[in-house]
Amino acid sequence: MFPENIGHRPAEQAVTIHQPTPITTLPAAPLVPVQLTATPAVTSIVLPDGRVITGYAIEHAKPEPVAAKPLVSRTAVNIALGGIGFGAICGGLVLLTTFIAALAALVQQIIILAAVIFGGWIAVQVLTAANQRGATTVNIRKAVIKRNHFHG
Repeated sequence: MFPENIGHRPAEQAVTIHQPTPITTLPAAPLVPVQLTATPAVTSIVLPDGRVITGYAIEHAKPEPVAAKPLVSRTAVNIALGGIGFGAICGGLVLLTTFIAALAALVQQIIILAAVIFGGWIAVQVLTAANQRGATTVNIRKAVIKRNHFHG
């Protein structure tokens, strides 16, 4: 059903054996004898087939006791504190923008008030200046202009 794969060699030739190359290492450090504080106990075990194995008993390493886990993780506390700080800053920014808007309205009101007062002062000066001078009465009668000559 499937075509024969002719790209591979026969199974006898496909296996290649590689011999490991020894690694040269530095000479080992000299062994220093260690004085044992207590002689470990020697135990013997008899296997079911009758063989006896003798050796030292090895105590398993005891893991360090796990520290009590806090009720709330430190990450959760940091996130909560960050949220509280962000909320405080946002509230302060809202108050700051409100303060700036109120200050701008106050400045605008002061400018309008100054313009009204200054304009009123100018109007008073103009109107009172005309009344204080000596007035000259001019009687205007009917004048006749004929051929570019004034006849009064």
